[in-house]
Formats: sequence, C-alpha cells, structure tokens
Amino acid sequence: MAIAGCHVMAKPSGSVCNIDCTYCFYLEKEALYPERNKNWRMSDDTLEQFVCQHIAAQSHNHVNFAWQGGEPTMMGLPFFRRVVALSKKYAGGKKISHSLQTNGILLNDEWADFFAEHNFLIGLSIDGPAPLHNQYRVNRAGKGTHDRVMAAMALLKAHNVEFNTLTVIGKHNVGHAREVYEFLLAAGSRYIQFIPLVERMSTEASSVLNLVMPGESAATLAPWTVPAWQYGEFLKQIFDIWIRRDVEHVYVQMFDVALSAWTGQPPVLCVHSETCGHAFALESNGDLYNCDHFVYPEHLLGNIHQHTIQALNNTARATAFGEAKRETLTADCRRCDYRFVCHGGCPKHRFAVSPSGFPGHNYLCPGYKHFFQHITRYMNVWRELLDQGYPAPAIMQWLAQERSSEAEAIGRNGPCPCGSGKKYKKCCG
Repeated sequence: MAIAGCHVMAKPSGSVCNIDCTYCFYLEKEALYPERNKNWRMSDDTLEQFVCQHIAAQSHNHVNFAWQGGEPTMMGLPFFRRVVALSKKYAGGKKISHSLQTNGILLNDEWADFFAEHNFLIGLSIDGPAPLHNQYRVNRAGKGTHDRVMAAMALLKAHNVEFNTLTVIGKHNVGHAREVYEFLLAAGSRYIQFIPLVERMSTEASSVLNLVMPGESAATLAPWTVPAWQYGEFLKQIFDIWIRRDVEHVYVQMFDVALSAWTGQPPVLCVHSETCGHAFALESNGDLYNCDHFVYPEHLLGNIHQHTIQALNNTARATAFGEAKRETLTADCRRCDYRFVCHGGCPKHRFAVSPSGFPGHNYLCPGYKHFFQHITRYMNVWRELLDQGYPAPAIMQWLAQERSSEAEAIGRNGPCPCGSGKKYKKCCG
C-alpha cells in the first residue's frame, strides 16, 4: 500500500553555516561530505529534481517546502526566487507553501520583502535574552549574535512576515523558564517552539564524528545537554503562566501536542506520534536520509537523482524505520499512563535505562512524566469544557473562578496551598 505523503527538510547549503553554535549537531556533518568543502551549494539540477519530486510525492492538495541548513539564506535570494518559480512550474493545481528556518544574520529589507511577497513562514532561532542566547549562539569570531537576531525579528515584524521562534533548551537556559518565556513574548513572538538539547559525544578516538549516532553505546552526555527532569520543570513553569493568561494569544507547540492527545486529535509533532519514518532530510547533493537526526551512512535511503522521493518514501526501509518507533518501546514505556501523549519520544533520545532496567528508554522520560503529571488535571477539565462546546479560552475563566474560591477559603494572609511557605497574597494569589 502506498504511503499518503511525506515531509522533507531540505538543506540546500548542507551543514554550511555563517555562525558557529557550540551545541549544533549539524555543523560537523561536513565530515561526511569532504568533497563538498568547496562546492557545497545545491545545484540547479538537484533543486529542480527536488521541487518536482516533492510535489509529486504528496497525495493531498497542500504541499509545504521546509528549508533549513546549516543556514539556508547563504544560498542567496536568487536561489529562492528560483525555488518559487519551480514551485509554480510543477504545482499542478496544488497549493504550495514555504517555511524557512534561519539564524537571521543575513536578513535585510530585500529578504523581508521577498518573504512577505511569497508568504514564507520564517522560523527564527533565539535562545532567550542576550546572556542566555550568546552563551552558545556565536559567530566565527566567538561573538554573540543576539543583537543581530533581534534586528532580524524587527525586520520581519516591520514587513508583516509571519514568523515563529525556535528556542533550544539546554543546560544554559533551562533554569530560566519564566525569563525566557516573558522575553519571547515581549520581543513579539506568538508562536513558540521549545527544543530539548540532548547530545552525546563519542568516547572512541577513531570516530569520524564527535557526536554519536543514536543507539551507540560508546558515548557520554555532551556538557550542554539539558537535565531530563529540569526540562519537564521548565515546561511546567511556563504552562502555569500560559494556561492562566495566554491561551488566546500565544501558541506553544508542546502545549498543543498535549491538548491534541487529550482530545483525541492527530499528533502535531513527529516526536510524539506513535510511528515516524516519513519525515526525511535532504542533503544538498540529493541524498535522502530517514530523518534530520539520523544523517549517518546507515540511514541513507538513496539519492533523488537515482530514485524518486515517492519511491523512497514507499520503501520497506523507510516504513521499518518508522514502525521501529512503536515496536522498540521499553516495557516501562508500554505500561506508562502517558504513552498516549508521549509515545516514547524521539528515537534519537532512547539511550537511557528504564526504571525497571530495560535499555533503550528515552533519556527525557523523567521530564516528560513530570510535565504530563502536572498538566493532567488541567487537561481533563479542558477536555470536558471543549466537549461541552466552550471555546478554548474558557479554561482561563475556569481557573480564575477556582482561584477566587481559593482566596475566599484561605484568606489573603493564609499559607498558599501550593506549599511554597509564603502567604497566599504573596504567592499564587
């Protein structure tokens, strides 16, 4: 049976980037393609093959192109003008959209005009206020890039370009949940993604790459990796603000993941879907890999100059990779109360030992469980409200009424029920 469609994250510049983020897992992938040290750009022939094949591989009428890197804007505006022209040429009546993830360094008025004219959705990478962002996101001279990212965001807003922010959560900023969230809101972000930073470094001197392929055992956690439980606490602290104040105005991807699961909707993120296997990464020479996090020779599906994306999408290897996400769950994961929302998380992170001693457990499990346990009560009430026909923001009204009742019962000078030890008026009140 043919697979309905697929997602392809295209990397026209490969791993080439104009900044030098310390924690970037993709920069070192240049070691896999030493012949491209000088000729790293996606050729026009490969681009045309990709655009034509990607549209043909989709059975539905809406086709999204996702451009990433490295840094895709290093390809220059003429490349993306060609992208738009080819999309129109091969659209065949389908609606075409484009998203592009960028560090923002090269953006100017000309780029912003182009994005606005062609309705590009821009993902802007920013890790919070300057002291947090600049710890790892630096240029080749080791200088922080925060000011230039903020200038890029101002450009996007001035030109009415739709954008979201992608914030990597590592050891450097996980202890600053409220500060990061309030900063993003003040900066103008209303669509927010938090990406947990989990990397392992090889302990073998003979390894070509410093960061290991998922599943390898000879590895140690990279120093910037987010502590597992703390990641859940980070999400929890932001959720407690968002659920009481910002449901109408701010989209946080992880919270949408949870609400979709609790209300029986399809998953909005591959990390928390039951299976995967059809979200590929395309290198600049046309090599297609199982996943952006599995760009290793063992996971090369083929090259689009020899096989079409549609054919590679329907191979047994692609399907088996995705099915393995479900089939390799540990026993602890299978009987977990939160399997319906988590589904074991990303296979890349399954290198820990479960509480019962099973290998291949998700490293982030303690954090996920901490977060899901905390939001269960809210999600159960919210589901009931939605089932009764109330709009999504009704959860904020329900919580406000509950808090008002608590204040009356406790008194403003009574101990806060959250257990902080503070007076209610000085804490949750």
